[in-house]
This record gives sequence, C-alpha cells and structure tokens, in this order.
Amino acid sequence: MNEDALLEKTWHHSRFSDIGRLVSLKEQKGLKISLAFPTLNEEATIGKEILVMRTELMDRYPLLDEIAVIDSSSTDNTRKVAERFGAKVFESKGILPNYGTFRGKGENLWKSLYVLEGDIIVWVDADISNIAPKFVYGLIGPLLEDDETGYVKAFYERPIRSSGGISSTGGGRVTEILVRPLFSLFYPELARLIQPLSGEYSGRRSLLEQLSFSVGYGVELGHLIDILEIAGINALAQVDLDLRIHRNQTTAALGKMAYGIINTFLARTKKYGAAEIMQKLGDRHIALEMDDAGGPSGHRVLKSEIPSVERPPIIEIPEYREKFKKV
Repeated sequence: MNEDALLEKTWHHSRFSDIGRLVSLKEQKGLKISLAFPTLNEEATIGKEILVMRTELMDRYPLLDEIAVIDSSSTDNTRKVAERFGAKVFESKGILPNYGTFRGKGENLWKSLYVLEGDIIVWVDADISNIAPKFVYGLIGPLLEDDETGYVKAFYERPIRSSGGISSTGGGRVTEILVRPLFSLFYPELARLIQPLSGEYSGRRSLLEQLSFSVGYGVELGHLIDILEIAGINALAQVDLDLRIHRNQTTAALGKMAYGIINTFLARTKKYGAAEIMQKLGDRHIALEMDDAGGPSGHRVLKSEIPSVERPPIIEIPEYREKFKKV
C-alpha cells in the first residue's frame, strides 16, 4: 500500500475556483449536491454562512441544489435566522424519531443523510467567521473531477484568538497531541491527513451511507478509519482552504473531545482487529477543577458522560432504504 497516496491527492482550493466548470461537470454526471450545517446556538454566524453560499453557489452558479440546517434544539434564534436566509431547517430530534435522539454533531450528520436529497453531501461547521465559497466548492471539486475519490477533508491554518488579537500559530491541538500519534501507530496512511478532525468535509452518498457515525466528538475519526477499511486510501483526498477563523475550544472542552475520540478509536481497533482491549473502560470523562471546598487537594472532581453511541450505517435503516429505493 502506498502510504503517501493522500499527499498525491492534496490540492489547494484554487484548483477548483472555476465554478462554472464544476457546474458543467455536475450536470454531465447528472448529480445533485447538498450542503448541510449542523448547528447548536449559532445565531451569530449561521445567517452569513447561508447567505454567502446561497448567493454564490445557488443563485450565481447552480452548483448546490439545497442548503439545509440540522439543529440540535438550539435555545437561541438559530432556526429562525436560518429560515429567514432561505435554508431548509430540520430539528435533529424530529428526524427518524423511532430511533431516538442524542445531542452531538455526529447525530446531526447521520440524520442529515435521511433528509438531504444530494448524491454528494457537503458538511460545514456553522461557527466560521471568515466564511467564503471556497469552503464548499473546494470540497466538491475533487469529487466531480475524480470518480475514485469518495470523501474530501478540508485543512487550513487555525489561528487562536486571545485578548491581544489573533495569533498565527496554534490550533489543531487534539490532532497533534492525540490523533496523529494514534494514526502513526495504527494507521500510518491516515497520518498524512493534515487536519483529520477538521469540521468541513464532503462525500458521496454511496460511501457515506455505509459508514457508522459516532454521535459525538469521534465522528470524523470514525469516518476515516471506516473509509480506509471499506474503500481504501485512494477514496480520500484533502483540500487546503487557507485560513479558518472560529471559536477556539477551552482546554477542558478539548479534554472531553479527546475522551470521545479515544472511545471511537478503541471501538474501531476492536472492530477491525487492530488491537485487543482486555480491560473494562471507564464510562466517564474525569476532569479536575480548582475548588476551595474540594478537600485536601483543593480540587473538585468533575465527571462528564461523553456519548459513545454509534449510529449504524444508515443504509441498514428500513425507512432510509425505502425512501431512496435501495434494494
């Protein structure tokens, strides 16, 4: 296996900047393309994201066939803003209700496959301050150019905001501290992904419907390992989007993210025989918080339940097979 195959399918978004050419490719191949934003309390940014994509990639160039928001019961005006700017809006809990509901990005992505109509699905996070059309056409281009490519990841500079402004370094901390070492040990082909946990990616429905979806933080990592096993490294590509400015997570939040990612990683290594886990795993993320009343150490123990639920490949759901006429 060529461990550097991903580097040979690593592009800059400018390669795909001729949007008219992408529209022609889409029409020649008879494809529909859907864009979805998973949201939770994103009223400050979701309107601009929808407006930019709708104006440039639906009205000016008919690259997208639909724009949707899949919302985790936001308590702010996210859904109202999204509707006002012309997106289809769905509450996650109302999609496939017979299968229950969980809060998490992966849950929204899994359920979006049921309500979206596209042959190609693009998912973009809803908290991007410097949103631009390249965040979408850059992820669509490789799928339209190359029929072998099934899944495209974004990468970019991720500056950290602070009281002194924006630092040009930092970002991607969980990737470099946790995920890249794990990939280096178990899946060296995937260690060539520059930002495996990036929140922007696209895929062909025919591949996505075969994947399991961790409902929480591990969804991106789970996808990559599944794709490697199901379709091989040549199904993956990555595109440089230059710069992404968004909310940066606290260290405590990153700890929870790492916990969820490890859960998913261990589930995949067990599934595919990469490792045998002999001990019972803890079922809570444990953090320490400074607290004067916390006993001799001066710390209080915080335990958080991080979802480790796995949604099955959606093609196994009878309602999905019936809706999309899968044999």
